[in-house]
Amino acid sequence: MYAIIQTGGHQVKVTPGGVAKLFGTAGEPGAELSLDQVLVVEKDGGELVAGAPFVANARVIAVVDGETRGPKIRVFKKKRRKGMRRTKGHRAVYTQVRIKDILL
Repeated sequence: MYAIIQTGGHQVKVTPGGVAKLFGTAGEPGAELSLDQVLVVEKDGGELVAGAPFVANARVIAVVDGETRGPKIRVFKKKRRKGMRRTKGHRAVYTQVRIKDILL
């Protein structure tokens, strides 16, 4: 059984007992989340349930493990022959969650 959820503008495939990274901060460690934006659910028998755009009455129950940060991304801008050079850095913040159950 698995589900594809939408969170933070990204689509993430989750399975019960698995770990997923959600973009941004979602809560304190140990807090329970209910994710409602479920796009697709695949049942144990292999039957696929797709939503338009979301599956009705489907949700994913997750527990927050903590926050992590992604790799540092360098943003470099340059204009030739002008002497203009700018460097900025960016690290995205992710929330690591443990999937407890997929309810349909």
